[in-house]
Amino acid sequence: MLATGLAGVVSITAAAVFSFALLTKVVERMVSLSVGIMLSTSLLHALPEAFESKADTHALFATLLGGLLAFFLLEKVALLRHSHHHEGDGHHHAHGHDAMQAGRAGWMILIGDGMHNFTDGILIAAAFLADPQLGIVTGVAIIAHEIPQEIGDFIVLLNAGFSRVRAFVFNLLCSLLAVLGGVLGYATLDRASNLIPYVLVFASSGFIYIAVSDLMPQMQRRATVRDSIPQVLLIGLGVVVVLFLTHGH
Repeated sequence: MLATGLAGVVSITAAAVFSFALLTKVVERMVSLSVGIMLSTSLLHALPEAFESKADTHALFATLLGGLLAFFLLEKVALLRHSHHHEGDGHHHAHGHDAMQAGRAGWMILIGDGMHNFTDGILIAAAFLADPQLGIVTGVAIIAHEIPQEIGDFIVLLNAGFSRVRAFVFNLLCSLLAVLGGVLGYATLDRASNLIPYVLVFASSGFIYIAVSDLMPQMQRRATVRDSIPQVLLIGLGVVVVLFLTHGH
């Protein structure tokens, strides 16, 4: 409960500070850091933890494939994630594009985020049940990814007519659904421990999909040496953070 609560509160508060201060460079840096944390959490800890269990290897790989396809489909119907393209974000849109989309996008984003956060809570619970260190690392990975995503949410909500206070409160309420997901996941998975490896693999598929299909293509848009060097260094920093948090595991 503490991990899921902190994941929501920290990510929302940090996103609000960055959004209201319009620290674009900080957002870009968070994307690079997120890639390192998410990929290393998945490939160095969650997946090995799952495959070292007694679960059937073929079934775990099938879960990984199914997870990747599921996140692809969820993205298609805009339930998991939404476009991060906003006016003033450096991308080219017709004038007024975001203003026209913002009104209906505001509430859809809140619903989508609520579902997303609920799922994150279940994944954090599964990670803690597998290993406490893995639970901490998974929480950190989710926070790192949520901050740049929530910044996009704040921008859309403000464009949709939400006040800063109202946008913060609604986003915070949605983030606390992670606590509900965590409690439900802990109560359910604790009685069905054989499902934990599959949940870990599914969580890993989500981290890998988001990092490879969304975050890394964003980084590739900035291909100059001046932009690439900080990106590589921050990816490496993300890996180091995960290795430090799981030292001795």
